[in-house]
Amino acid sequence: MLDPQELYSLTEDASDDPIDAHRPIMLEALTGVVDAGNAVSLAGEHLLTALDHRIVATFDVDQLLDYRSRRPTMIFSEDHWESYTDPVLALYQLRDESDTPFLLLTGPEPDLQWKRFTAAVRGLVARLGVRLTVGLNAVPMAVPHTRPATITAHGSSKELVVGYEPWLRRLQVPGSAGHLLEYELGRDGRDAMGFAVHVPHYLAQTTYPAATEVLLTSVSKATGLMLPLDGLRSAAVAVQDEVNSQIAQGGEAAALVHALEEQYDAYQRGRRGPSLPTIDAEQKLPTADELGEALERFLAEQSEPGGPNPLS
Repeated sequence: MLDPQELYSLTEDASDDPIDAHRPIMLEALTGVVDAGNAVSLAGEHLLTALDHRIVATFDVDQLLDYRSRRPTMIFSEDHWESYTDPVLALYQLRDESDTPFLLLTGPEPDLQWKRFTAAVRGLVARLGVRLTVGLNAVPMAVPHTRPATITAHGSSKELVVGYEPWLRRLQVPGSAGHLLEYELGRDGRDAMGFAVHVPHYLAQTTYPAATEVLLTSVSKATGLMLPLDGLRSAAVAVQDEVNSQIAQGGEAAALVHALEEQYDAYQRGRRGPSLPTIDAEQKLPTADELGEALERFLAEQSEPGGPNPLS
């Protein structure tokens, strides 16, 4: 295998502040995989906007991305190309609200060379003295927006996820570079964990700040980092109010959300109680796909004719 270090370049000032002396935590927020509610991409953008930061290392995206599957944006103005959005995959050093330094790996998930990429990141983890890596994910689930958002926690050792109950016992899913990184770090004997927030599947294509707030809150509780949430909270309230105002109009959408609430509450009772949840045999609840299709159709009908969905 080619030298993984050739995939990235350290910035000239990366050695000005000896990062390894702080034994930092590294957050991983790669985009391009399943990102329901844009929760992961919003997390990266929010942290870089709210906190002081500097680039520690940049990755060679020409070696890692398939441009034809994810074409960068270009702007054409009248008779010329005005701009080109250059994709950036980088490792940043940030300082939280208590001035504690930590690292953030964010940018587009590599399409190519996963093994070499994860080897490169693992090398940086060792080089920079990272003591814990935390990955961020967001998945669509048949849960209602009217209930507290839940998460799935996972890690390279059970000690890292004490107190988090599993939602699923065992399943096969398509892999991601971030999950492979956690797996490989675990095989190296390093601490690595991740959080996947559950986003209402009928809102998976919108920007759902409440999910990002849950992710960052979970990171803070697990690591002690003081991460900013204020802007996310106000945005989450605005989206919640908009969805509620549309659901309050009643009809099919309200019935569907009510059915999801009953499913959610029954499941939660079953997790707390000694027996499985029971549902009235005569009550035929719609499937997750049926709920999502009907509610997405309802929300689309509420937008102005020919205009965008206000929640998108």
